[in-house]
Amino acid sequence: MAEHYEVFYCLEKSIRRQVMLLMKEKYGESWWVEKIEEEVKKNVEKNIQREEDSGFTIRSEEKIDYTTFGELTQIAIKNWEAFDNLFKRGQRAFQKIMTNLNQLRGPIAHCCPLAEDEVVRLELTVKDWFRLME
Repeated sequence: MAEHYEVFYCLEKSIRRQVMLLMKEKYGESWWVEKIEEEVKKNVEKNIQREEDSGFTIRSEEKIDYTTFGELTQIAIKNWEAFDNLFKRGQRAFQKIMTNLNQLRGPIAHCCPLAEDEVVRLELTVKDWFRLME
């Protein structure tokens, strides 16, 4: 499972970074304030507060790192004009691949073994992700 965790970790970090970069590029430094829905911002603030209250080291200075994977998809869909040049296959393809990644993320993030079929599905979905940007 460690190799699947590593693959997903790197992919998720790169997706978060890509979302942040595209939003900054399109909307400027105030993209978070101006373009993110209030519900997402509230959830992020709650996650940050929970982490601060734990006494542990905080994971990041970037609010995007406190969003759920589903919220990342929501951010992109709601602000598609920032993403359509990169994801030429369109919103539906993007949303489908993100949904598949989110479903695969659960067992990986929670240290559950993946069935052999799910390992294949992960490999194909990662390929789909990179094909989305061609």
